[in-house]
Amino acid sequence: MHTFEYHGEGKLPRIRVNPSRPTELQLLDEGGRYLAIHPLWLRERCRGEASIDRRTEQRLYNPSDLDPDLSIARVVEDGTECWRVTFSDGEQSSFSASDILAEVVSGNDGCPARQGWGSDLAPLPRARWRERLDESVLLGMVDMFLRYGFIILQAVPTAPGTVLEVARTFGFPRDTNFGTVFDVRSEPSGEDLAYTALALDPHTDNPYRAPVPGIQLLHCLTNQTSGGLSTLVDGLSVAEVLRAEDPDAFRALTRTPVRFRYVDGVTTEHVDWSPLIELDATGRMQAIRFSPRLDFVPLLPPDELSGFYRARRLLDRMLKSAEFEVRFRLDDGDLVMFDNRRLLHGRTRFDPGEGPRHLQGCYIDIDGPRSLYRVLRRKLALGRVAE
Repeated sequence: MHTFEYHGEGKLPRIRVNPSRPTELQLLDEGGRYLAIHPLWLRERCRGEASIDRRTEQRLYNPSDLDPDLSIARVVEDGTECWRVTFSDGEQSSFSASDILAEVVSGNDGCPARQGWGSDLAPLPRARWRERLDESVLLGMVDMFLRYGFIILQAVPTAPGTVLEVARTFGFPRDTNFGTVFDVRSEPSGEDLAYTALALDPHTDNPYRAPVPGIQLLHCLTNQTSGGLSTLVDGLSVAEVLRAEDPDAFRALTRTPVRFRYVDGVTTEHVDWSPLIELDATGRMQAIRFSPRLDFVPLLPPDELSGFYRARRLLDRMLKSAEFEVRFRLDDGDLVMFDNRRLLHGRTRFDPGEGPRHLQGCYIDIDGPRSLYRVLRRKLALGRVAE
């Protein structure tokens, strides 16, 4: 992964014009070398009226139709760390160093960086829910969620179905075979172990789906039990500790395909294959799928399977460790929203004889809060400029 830091006065510029070739822009790499920036890379980012629709931010042409031998005809200083570039096809556009570097830094999507955590996370990210949220307050909620992977909202009205109103604030509810809204309470003939009073070990929901539901919301309508504490574990923190302490086990969990299967016996049979830990293009953990009641590794050579079983056992023990788990009680009106691709959730056992424990849940896709964060930041920034 490439990272770049700001170079203050007296240090080498991050972007420059090649002193010996004035029609070439160069980028300073981590090794202190200047490398040419490809002309086509710059040309695809032209902002001229013939190149991009300003309303949609979409290109008005297919970049594959550009001349593969396209070159830069002229570069002119256009302010501090900004250059006006003329290309061999006649198109012109200005480029700033900050805009170029924003695309060089892999994984930069305009959202807060994820912050790993363990059992010492304090205070837990919480916020008070209101029917009408100020945009700056809403931005703060989304910011907490994106950093820590979850947020606990308090004082949410306990009318059935309210979870959908909250969900629509952050994204679009996703329908599944469990329904748009599902009820989590102890039932004698529950079709899932979630619908019992049993303790649930850390797990991710619906690992057998493609795509996996990105975000889960659980809203407490009533809780009259002394048990049934909610638990969360940060899969990101666990994965990074595992990578550092046992690289072989980490590799086995990122490379071994696992079949997840769910059957309800009547209308549904879902199957999907995935490693337990998924990496993005930069090698960082992108998602974790973990549900020991549903995973089946294929028949592989014995030494490979031995390595996988050792790694899975190690991961399971880490996920159950008090070092990584936070526990909290969901009271009437509390709602927890968490990243189902990053966090694992569970609960402690409870006695339904003490009274009802009734949660309502739903799913939204992972990109909802990320889009909302970018839109709110842009709106609030424009408002400050207007003032």
